[in-house]
Amino acid sequence: MKNLLIILSFLLFSVCSFSQSRYISGTTKKIVYTRDGGMCRCCGSSIRLEYDHVIPFSCGGSSDASNIQLLCMKCNRSKSNSCFCKVHNKKVGTNCCDGKTTRPSSSNSNAHSSNSGNSSQCSGTTKKGTRCKNKTTNSNGRCHLHG
Repeated sequence: MKNLLIILSFLLFSVCSFSQSRYISGTTKKIVYTRDGGMCRCCGSSIRLEYDHVIPFSCGGSSDASNIQLLCMKCNRSKSNSCFCKVHNKKVGTNCCDGKTTRPSSSNSNAHSSNSGNSSQCSGTTKKGTRCKNKTTNSNGRCHLHG
């Protein structure tokens, strides 16, 4: 009886873990590939395509076809956990965890700073020890990376 309970617990845990995985089914991949025309949604490339979560998986994004898009490897790596491809400065997703779609801030990108009246530079530091260049409106003065 004890062994049966252990086995059932393990099976339940396995099923729960699988339902919250990054796994994208073959059917979903076919749907997304066809919908996106076999091209990167950012730059239009058809080389080295990857399946990307529009709302990042780390922020609770699902692996349903409605939340998956095709991006080339370069654009997908650039996007990371944000909503913009930094290579092409183009929106390709939904910003991590907050549902907003905002452009990344950089010191040489003044064209988009007009809507950030109350934002300030993050007071956090990078792994290299330099000051973070992200803008934030958080009351603690830190961006989402240093929160």
